[in-house]
Amino acid sequence: MRRGQALIDTLRARPWGFAAVIAIALLIANVVARSSFATPSSWPATLATFAPFALAAMASTPQILSGAGNIDISIGPLLNLINIVIVAVLIPHGLGSPWVAVPIALGIGAVVGAINGVLVAGMRFQAVLATLCTLFVLEGVAQKILPNPTTGTASWLAHLGNKVGPIPGALILIVVPFLLWFALGRTAYLRTLFSVGGDDAASFSAGVNVTAVRVIAFTLGGVLAGVAGIALAAATQSGDASQAIQYTLPALAAVAIGGTSLLGGRGSLIGSVAGAAIMFLIQTLLDSLAVSDLWLQVVYGMLLLLAIVFSSMLAAPRAVKARTA
Repeated sequence: MRRGQALIDTLRARPWGFAAVIAIALLIANVVARSSFATPSSWPATLATFAPFALAAMASTPQILSGAGNIDISIGPLLNLINIVIVAVLIPHGLGSPWVAVPIALGIGAVVGAINGVLVAGMRFQAVLATLCTLFVLEGVAQKILPNPTTGTASWLAHLGNKVGPIPGALILIVVPFLLWFALGRTAYLRTLFSVGGDDAASFSAGVNVTAVRVIAFTLGGVLAGVAGIALAAATQSGDASQAIQYTLPALAAVAIGGTSLLGGRGSLIGSVAGAAIMFLIQTLLDSLAVSDLWLQVVYGMLLLLAIVFSSMLAAPRAVKARTA
């Protein structure tokens, strides 16, 4: 009994731990099912395919941490639009240099994220409704820019999709958000973000500018979506407007599976990456076992449901405490 309670307490302190264990188990299963999965020569390509999923999950995390219901469903279309801008606009017009493309990609993400933040935190629109409107706008812009799929490449994108020296390029992109998160952890912002997400009324009473914290959270999510768009361009070196929502629901599912509470105030980037790894490794495992893709959505839905139940169980003591206070 005490061991069970100790395990629950550990998971409350580190909610990403459960997802990490499942991800490791799935990794082993993939190696057993397909020995080439463990071959070092295949790692850069595998990580390049995984990177957009992981970065989309990380880009969805700050908004959810900022408070209950702050779910941004425009992340998928945003990263896809940024990919299209790089592949179909910047590269063909001679602006494909990383010194030009990267700031533009991050800038687009920051602007769209800030707009979403103002709509949600400043104008009090429901997050799902506001970002749904943004989703439609981004899809429309993507269709206008690129009615038909196209390809486009640059040497730096090719390196990020393969290797930068001895290091897989996708790994560098995945590390970028962690470095940004670490830098923010050296300031008071992250503590304030978790405080606002856990109890916005108490934070407001303590003098915290709740609106500003949430606008910054959405802006940060947009910047990370910019990194995800770069990762998608590096992995595919092509653009397709019809793939706008391909990463939206898997990213949100990955965040929940990774232990981030949809009620806000509890979670981490490492949990989101672990959740994304679970989603990705399940897909690769089903492919190795020649299971129909139709089952993939069923598995995703079941995992998301289990994640929500698991998250609610971990949050139960806090809810009880709140009711008895």
